Amino acid sequence: MVTQVTIFGGTGFVGKYIANACASQGMRVRLASRHATTKAKQINNPAIELIDADILHDNTIIKAIDGSDAVINCVGILAAQGSNTFANIQHRGAERVARLAVEAGVGRFVQLSAIGANLQSTSHYAQSKALGEQAVQHYFADAMILRPSIIFGREDSFFNRFAAMSKFSPILPLVGANTRFQPVFVGDVSAAAMCGISGNVSGIYELGGSDLASFAELMAIMLKLLERRRLLLKLPNWMGHIMATAFELTSTLTGGLMTPQLTRDQVRNLATDNIVSGNYPSLAELGITPTSMATVLPDYLSITK
Repeated sequence: MVTQVTIFGGTGFVGKYIANACASQGMRVRLASRHATTKAKQINNPAIELIDADILHDNTIIKAIDGSDAVINCVGILAAQGSNTFANIQHRGAERVARLAVEAGVGRFVQLSAIGANLQSTSHYAQSKALGEQAVQHYFADAMILRPSIIFGREDSFFNRFAAMSKFSPILPLVGANTRFQPVFVGDVSAAAMCGISGNVSGIYELGGSDLASFAELMAIMLKLLERRRLLLKLPNWMGHIMATAFELTSTLTGGLMTPQLTRDQVRNLATDNIVSGNYPSLAELGITPTSMATVLPDYLSITK
């Protein structure tokens, strides 16, 4: 029985949902992330503890997992910067957490990966996700690996980001406009993680929602809810590469002060559909009914009107 769980990346979007779900089941929860304690005011639950930890450093991981029965690793990045490379964070970082968790006697491990994780991918992001999965399974043969599509919810960085852009720009340029996604609600991802720490399930699960649509179609849905008329400008991948190169160069010249709005690796990733393959079990096998976008998006997008 799991009585205490440590969630790495626990102060992030998905991590906080999982933390609240664990706490609601009577578990003691430790949220571990860099500078976690500075976010203490955001957590108003006596069952949830915050601890500063960096998955690049063994000693902080050891402290974070001390006494825990289960570990959930939600740490991930969308763009590399400095020492926070895909290899360091999503491969070696995941491997380090899993290895130290085994040494500490942790019984259950859940790894948050992503649809598209593939050793043969041209995307470094997708490659590192796959390598991270392999590393975790090396130490935890019965680990649960979650591969979600785009995750949506009140604090998401997908719909909220483009909603904010549409507030000021008459045009939304889209690279990979025809790429298909299967957005999954953050609450459903949290429920899947809870199945993983219960000890009843293991292996890879692909998580997709009930809606399947292209990038452009998702933006059209968003704009309709916001009651905004904007031009959706579909850009070819070669143009996306040029734009991404310029963004990355600007970031380099400013010493990282300006975060790239788009990277070349993201353009490569957008060339592949982000939907469940059917080769792995999904939410249905976990007894979870996917939450549709229509029941959630209107609620939080209305705030950005």
